[in-house]
Parts: sequence; C-alpha cells; structure tokens
Amino acid sequence: MKRRRNVEAFSLSFLDCICCGFGAVILLLVLSKIYEPVIIEKTQDDLQALIEILEQELFEIRGETAVFNRELESVQTQTSETKTRLARLQGELSSVRGQYRLAQEQSESLEDIEDLRVAKQRLTEEMLRLRPYYRTADDDAVAGIPVDSEYIIFVVDTSGSMQNFNWGRAIQKVTETLDVYPQVKGIQILNDNGAYMFQQYAGKWIPDTPGRRQAIVNTMRTWRPFSDSNPADGIIYAITTFWAPDRKISIYVFGDEFTGNSVANVIRQIETVNRVGADGSRLVRIHGVGFPLLDVGNGIPPSARQFAQLMRILCDRNGGTFVALNRRD
Repeated sequence: MKRRRNVEAFSLSFLDCICCGFGAVILLLVLSKIYEPVIIEKTQDDLQALIEILEQELFEIRGETAVFNRELESVQTQTSETKTRLARLQGELSSVRGQYRLAQEQSESLEDIEDLRVAKQRLTEEMLRLRPYYRTADDDAVAGIPVDSEYIIFVVDTSGSMQNFNWGRAIQKVTETLDVYPQVKGIQILNDNGAYMFQQYAGKWIPDTPGRRQAIVNTMRTWRPFSDSNPADGIIYAITTFWAPDRKISIYVFGDEFTGNSVANVIRQIETVNRVGADGSRLVRIHGVGFPLLDVGNGIPPSARQFAQLMRILCDRNGGTFVALNRRD
C-alpha cells in the first residue's frame, strides 16, 4: 500500500502568486491616484474663476440697483411735485368754477330784472307791503338811510377807542337801526375783522325775532373781540359769505377810525367783490356811521379823517349813505 506525500500549504509557488496579486493591486492603486492632485488643482481653479465671475456679476447688479434707486427717487420726487401741482390746479379749477357759477347766477338773475334805475334796488312785493310801516325820513333814526333791504349785516369796529368812547352810542345806533326795519328775513353782526357775535350762527342768518334782536343788544354790551380798526375784512367777508341773487342786503359799518395802509387799496378790494351788475347797481348796499374820535388838544386825528374819507367813497359808490356823528346826541 502506497504512502501519501505530504503537501505544504505555503509553498514557494503559493507565495509567489500572493505577492503577484498584491503587486497588481498596488499598481492599480498607483495608476488610479497618479493624476488626482492635478484634477483637484484644476477644480479649485475652476471654482475660483466661477467665484470671480459671480462676484463681478454681483458688483454689476449692485451698480445697476444703485442706478435704479436713484432713478426711482427722481421719479418719486417728480410724482410728488406733480401731485402738488395737480392739487393746486384742482383748487384753482374749483375757484374758477365757483366764480363761473356766481357769474352765471348773476346773469340769470339780471335777465329777470327789468326797469331798474341806476344804483337803486327794486322793491319786492313783500317790501312794498311792509313799506307803509317804515319810518319817514324825518323820523328815521339813521338819517334817511334807505331801508329797502330784506337782510341786514352790521360790521362793527370793536377796537379800544370805540369801546372806551363810543360803545354806548354804538349800541344805541344798532338798536335804532333795527327799529327802522320792522321785519326782515335775516340779520347778522360781525366785527370789522369778520368775527361773529354768535358763533352758532357762523355763516348763517340770525332769525329776525324780538328775542334775537334783544339778544344782539344785550350781548353787544360785553362783546370784546380783537379789532384792527380796518373794516375791509369784515365787509369783504360779509359779501362773499352771504350774498345771493335772491337777497336784498344792506351792510352797516360802524367805526371811528381807519388804521390801514391805503384807503384806495381798500376801495379797490371791496369794489372787486361788490361788483356792478348790468343794471348799474352793486350786489349789496354799504352804509356807514362814523363815531367821533377826538384827541384832547389835538383835534381830529388822521385815522378818524381817513375813516370818514373811506366811508364817504364806499357809501357813494355802493348805493349807501354815510352819517358822521358828533359829540352831541
């Protein structure tokens, strides 16, 4: 029987094979890694270039944004200026439309008026009915001032000189003027700066009742609003606020002096507002009552002379009468 030969597991041939296998693996690893640093470096260069490109685009975008922001600010400024101009033009348009409507109303009103005398107001049927109750010229408390109006407005100087020297007489003359009109459609009383005696009737007519008339007289005793002794503001405000084509209005101006810069300027301003109609008459009548203002030892001061001059011209040109009072009752 044959004996089997022992076989060695780790013979030279086996070791050679193992070494060759490891060598092949190492060679593959070497071959696969030999170009890796170059690839990484190239990748980094590409990324750096990309970053530079993106940064450049970012800078350009920021520059364009700054330009757009400046243009936007310019457009916003122009828009704001345009809105301001538009608002101003709308205001002017509204004013022109108001003037146009007023002129149209005046034109329509004047078309309905016939046979009017120059500087005369036509008596309505109601005024003709009331006329027998008016006082005659000899008994007239305001010296023959025409009383053909259905609405009356008092513009009273409430300055210190009037309060100190003439206020009692002013209350008396307001009372007498009201007595001349037994019945009217509306009353209003302002000071020469346009301040109302009764704020609850601001821009509205005070109803003509015995109680309202007495309230005017009673309130006048303690009425002390600021006054600059210039009736222009009160007259202009009264005309622009209360005139209407269907109203016969008379304004009574009570004062003792004029402290404005120019009598001629005041006359022009009032004539611009109280225009002449096609019949030759003004929108409203303007009457004046001048109270005495005397300086002890110096006679009549210039401001009192200017008031008399102003009211004589205004009353003459606006269909009214000016009455100058002295110290005697």
